[in-house]
Amino acid sequence: MWTLAQDAPAPAQSHWGEVISNLTSTGSITIMLIFGIPIVAILVGGLKAILTARAQERTRQEVAAYVAEGSMTAEEGERLLRAGGSRCD
Repeated sequence: MWTLAQDAPAPAQSHWGEVISNLTSTGSITIMLIFGIPIVAILVGGLKAILTARAQERTRQEVAAYVAEGSMTAEEGERLLRAGGSRCD
């Protein structure tokens, strides 16, 4: 009767400690940082460029809509778009 309780399987042990020690002992974290940080920086820079271009195009479309409905003259719209083009980041 007591043997049934003793035959229960032991809970699985976590191997994360072994994985982390293997990573730190082989220098894998250093390699991941050396290559990971530039890759993330490139992706973030690309995302920023995409979002900036989309915002500029949306602004052009809105100015064109104002010109089309007559709220703004074509010269005012052109001046407005030219004024935003000389921005330095």
